[in-house]
Amino acid sequence: MGRAQELESLALKLPRRERARLAQRLISSLDRDTDTDAERLWIEEAERRLDELKSGKVAGVAANKVIKKARSAVR
Repeated sequence: MGRAQELESLALKLPRRERARLAQRLISSLDRDTDTDAERLWIEEAERRLDELKSGKVAGVAANKVIKKARSAVR
């Protein structure tokens, strides 16, 4: 068994949350050319949207309604 296979075997035994964290870090390590300005802008946009939801300025839409609408648009 190679080293990567051994690591994979050990990683798959981790709790779900730790596997997710590990997967995210591994994927991030592949993307060395991250546009920090774009990342900052996405974070600001997410925070702006969260503030709008919390303040009541906009209302959330149930996921099942969004999925139903998206599926009907694709047909």
